[in-house]
Amino acid sequence: MAKNENRNYVTLRCTVCGEELRCTSKNKRNTPDRLEMKKYCKNCRKHQVVKEKK
Repeated sequence: MAKNENRNYVTLRCTVCGEELRCTSKNKRNTPDRLEMKKYCKNCRKHQVVKEKK
């Protein structure tokens, strides 16, 4: 099985409390800018906007 060099792992961080939520993979060729989506934060106990950590 070939390894894909375009895909790398990033950590998502809650914008409200700053908690690191989870790791996910993204294709850096298709999405060169930072990832931003809504996910459930256990610390805030609601859905918040999470962004890719530096």
